Amino acid sequence: MPVQYAPNGLVGVFTPQANTTVEPELALLVPPGFAWINARLISGADRIEDRLKDYFASYEANLIQFANAPIDAIAFACTGASYFAGPATEDALIARLEDMSGRPVCTAASAVVDALRLMNAERIGLVSPYGGAIDEASTGYWQARGFQVVRKASAYRDSAEFHPIYSLKADAASRALDTLPGEDLDAVVMLGTGMPTLDAMLARPMIGEAPVLSCMFALAWRATIASRPAQLNRDSLDMMLTNGAWRRRMASRVD
Repeated sequence: MPVQYAPNGLVGVFTPQANTTVEPELALLVPPGFAWINARLISGADRIEDRLKDYFASYEANLIQFANAPIDAIAFACTGASYFAGPATEDALIARLEDMSGRPVCTAASAVVDALRLMNAERIGLVSPYGGAIDEASTGYWQARGFQVVRKASAYRDSAEFHPIYSLKADAASRALDTLPGEDLDAVVMLGTGMPTLDAMLARPMIGEAPVLSCMFALAWRATIASRPAQLNRDSLDMMLTNGAWRRRMASRVD
């Protein structure tokens, strides 16, 4: 059943509790005719690694937050939780969530995997906002998914502000992206749903011959075609990358 502001589809999105980037980037990324409603993933753990594990463990219980809202798909806007769970556990959980909800489900990480596979990407470059154990787990995740991580650039900043990733400025991704050489890369992924990435994607759509995408971009693309399996193809991905309404919104926004 379509709702007033979502004639093409309504997406239910789960966002980590302190993340300040997901909603603003979705507002720019979601195509015309779609809308989304948001719920928060909560953890009382002090260490970010423990919070990410708590988020993943709570995915099933959190489905109740959307009650009987007529959502067409469910999206988890958190990549770090997938890194620690690993591909097999993540895939099994997605299958359970789809059975429970009767709706297609994706995580930010699984959305990137789908995009990279449609690109026939094998050799990838990463722009990482992470440090320490999360950065290590991230590399391991993409390798376990079958990709060769041949280049990495760090946007990490050790900060005393409220969160080292969510407090990053837009130019952090751009500066890191500029350090990546494009040769021998099939695609470049800017990681994390908390690091602002759209300015960097707008300015640098390609590194050499490699398309540039981000986790939030992939999640918005995947979630809005989730109930339209015929659109899970390279054409829909390329169209949103190169001619998506988000580019016009970014170009016309007031700084």
